Amino acid sequence: MKRMISDPPSAPRPHRRAVLAALAGSVLTLASGVPGTRPLHAAPAAPIHTRPFPATGQRVPAIGMGTWITFNVGSDERLRAERADVLRAFFDAGGTVIDSSPMYGSSEAVVGWCLARLRPPARPFAATKVWTWLQASGPGQMAESQALWGIDRFDLMQVHNLLNWDGHLETLLADKAAGRIRAIGITTSHGSRHAEMAAIMREQPIDAVQFSYSILDREAEARLLPLAAERGLAVIINRPFRGGALFDILARHPLPSWAGEIGCTAWSQIMLKFIISHPAVTCVIPATSRVDHMNENMAALTGPLPDAALRRRMVADIEAL
Repeated sequence: MKRMISDPPSAPRPHRRAVLAALAGSVLTLASGVPGTRPLHAAPAAPIHTRPFPATGQRVPAIGMGTWITFNVGSDERLRAERADVLRAFFDAGGTVIDSSPMYGSSEAVVGWCLARLRPPARPFAATKVWTWLQASGPGQMAESQALWGIDRFDLMQVHNLLNWDGHLETLLADKAAGRIRAIGITTSHGSRHAEMAAIMREQPIDAVQFSYSILDREAEARLLPLAAERGLAVIINRPFRGGALFDILARHPLPSWAGEIGCTAWSQIMLKFIISHPAVTCVIPATSRVDHMNENMAALTGPLPDAALRRRMVADIEAL
């Protein structure tokens, strides 16, 4: 069965949407008692894997949630309610990191709609992106995103797919200095523009990077992951399942004998545990529209992770398939 990815390729121009005034309140003061909703669980039962986010000092769960395609459901309240169930399962399992973008259609509006109907046990770690050709359009776009989410500020603002990155970084640095955002970063996907990203990592005062990495897409191991560790940058991983294509390769095969050694009962957990066991990775952001897939993904937050020897065996065995 296909699983959804967490970040798309670049597109030529952003699509602007009207700010929804109803989402202007902060998620820290979400109203309770909304019909058809219930409070979230206080915390997951088992300890979860967390990682430090260097720029802010806080620890975040090593598995977050992407929203590309999966939360782009427009104004359909039935589909929005289904996404609220997905987000509830995410929070129930200890998740906090939510990643989106103005590029993702209605996803930011749907995230805000869901947050307004849930009572998260912890403040979500809100990450989105600026995605516009013009630097002058960036502040308005980011203000619109903040209103759509219904939050007081973003924990992480990223330049989406390096679009006008030098202009937007100038704006983001000023916003960070003024306390309007907590951390800033850059993103790419599909294994593209690694050389340009590495140069920015070396030369610019950013806090985080986001790029693609999976058990069969390991180009980032050669340069980006070591450089991020050297520079003390947070690393967010997108496309952990290669847009669902890895399930086409693996789903027809039984789980390897070593899966039980790291507490895995599904291929998704194997792929996610491979990623978060890399010492430079902060968080991976798979996307899904289904509660059962969310529960399956978040199960990888608990239990043992593969050591270096098992990681090598995992690569060899899966490449052989």
